[in-house]
Amino acid sequence: MNSKLKLWTQLGLGTAIAGGLLAACGGEAGGEGGGEAGGEAAAVAPGGEGEGGAGGEGEGGGATGGEGEGGVAVANAATDPVAYGTALAVTEAHVVAARDAFAAGKTDAAAEMFAHPASEVLVEMDPVFTKLGVKDFKPLLTDASVAVIEGKSAAEVGKRYDAIIAALRAAATKAPKSEASEAKIAAAVIVDQIERASTMYRTAAKGDAYEPYLDGYGFARVAESAFARSGNAIKAENPQLHAGITAALAVLKQAYPGAARPAKMAVEPGAVSAASSKVMLAAGS
Repeated sequence: MNSKLKLWTQLGLGTAIAGGLLAACGGEAGGEGGGEAGGEAAAVAPGGEGEGGAGGEGEGGGATGGEGEGGVAVANAATDPVAYGTALAVTEAHVVAARDAFAAGKTDAAAEMFAHPASEVLVEMDPVFTKLGVKDFKPLLTDASVAVIEGKSAAEVGKRYDAIIAALRAAATKAPKSEASEAKIAAAVIVDQIERASTMYRTAAKGDAYEPYLDGYGFARVAESAFARSGNAIKAENPQLHAGITAALAVLKQAYPGAARPAKMAVEPGAVSAASSKVMLAAGS
């Protein structure tokens, strides 16, 4: 319970509620039945601000709302596979960043990154997941965050990471249908992740904050892994876009060499932006 209270303190009650922690703890968090806690929770429930607020456009036009981390078009996710896939990709980016930050010894950042998507994206996706028959997996993220806070071993944290990824892959099979090809859908999600990584790099380059760098690192890595799965299909359908993505990912690999932020940013922000712009142009975004 102490670790859960620490998580609530660090991230706000909205995240805890999203992960089902208050329900699991019954009346422990503020009187019988959670009376006062419930009232406060309602006041801070996610959705008004944050990285995963709904917005942007769907249906092949990308789902980025211009905020780098956020702008997931949740309103379109029940019918648009790009918006749906983007929500899953943003979640995965945070989880990948959390795993790698933990491996780099950045435990506080890892705990936060594991928990963030629960309130930033997934709680807004609840109606979509319910409609499409996806089992709620927010508790897996908060459980991973608590495991980091409690000082669990790398093996234990790794098990929780694997469970989240398995849940994301299962959720991906429930994506809404579309006339667009699988290659086009995959490419749109990858391009979105590249643009988010570019946006966060520009933000990180303005100061020495770690969070935007780590967010961008996650987006870049998810774009890379998704491209490894779908690259051949994208190349067959759109060779120019494939070449652009390949070039952009090479730039991002240099820009984000690891989860730990380097002392000096290795790539000029303009070069990262240019690579992302070329990809978006090739994609018709």
